[in-house]
Amino acid sequence: MTTATIKQLFTYPFKGLTPQEMSEFVLTMGHGIKGDRAFALMFADRIEAAKNPAENAPWMSKKHFAVQNDWPLLAALECHYEAETALLTVKRQGVGVLTAETNTAAGRDRISSFFTEYLATIEPTKEARHPQRVALHLAGNSSGETRYPDREPVHISLLSQATLDQLTERAGENIDVRRFRPNIVLEGMEAWSEFELIGKQFQLGNARIEVAARIGRCVNIEVNPETGDRDIALLSLLQQEFGHAQTGILAKVIDSGNVKIGDVLTA
Repeated sequence: MTTATIKQLFTYPFKGLTPQEMSEFVLTMGHGIKGDRAFALMFADRIEAAKNPAENAPWMSKKHFAVQNDWPLLAALECHYEAETALLTVKRQGVGVLTAETNTAAGRDRISSFFTEYLATIEPTKEARHPQRVALHLAGNSSGETRYPDREPVHISLLSQATLDQLTERAGENIDVRRFRPNIVLEGMEAWSEFELIGKQFQLGNARIEVAARIGRCVNIEVNPETGDRDIALLSLLQQEFGHAQTGILAKVIDSGNVKIGDVLTA
């Protein structure tokens, strides 16, 4: 039985920066999506704790990185990463402000310096876990094997379009899917029905996944993905309208395979 169809696919090469919309990608057992959150901007006072060069830093909690829920104006930067050339480009208000390689020492230094200087010009939230303006270092490497998602267990994230549509209706204004930073957006299922998939296995394209848990949300969903402003109190809306602060689901990949837009999720 067909449960839903893939509407959109996203990866996030740099943790806390711009999503990249994809037409297809590979789900890999034991990893998730190679290249997803493969880089992160690590505060310098965590380099020693990493016990590895920054290029090979292990997974760590997001409190050790510059991310949008602490530094929302990171969202005002338009970042694009080209994996084939290991090239990161950054624009601000449509103007290019950085082009640098992630696979050379000089390029990594330029990226680290740029974001260090950018954080010096913006304000963290009052709840920021690491509000100090210490230097940033680029963690991760261009192999796609390093990974810095919010949770250490390997997972992918999925969200129902119908859930997003209902949130838009209740908020009275458009809720951009990028606020929730999903890997996969599904259409053809009822709002919130993704929660009913937990504990079950599904075929998705050529891959097989097992849905594990709901996703508890943080203030990052209140950040406008274009401007970096915290402009919609979505956490309060979720609590008031639905009695929880959860949207979307986490799944682990149990059989590797390619997935693309239009593929179906079937039991």
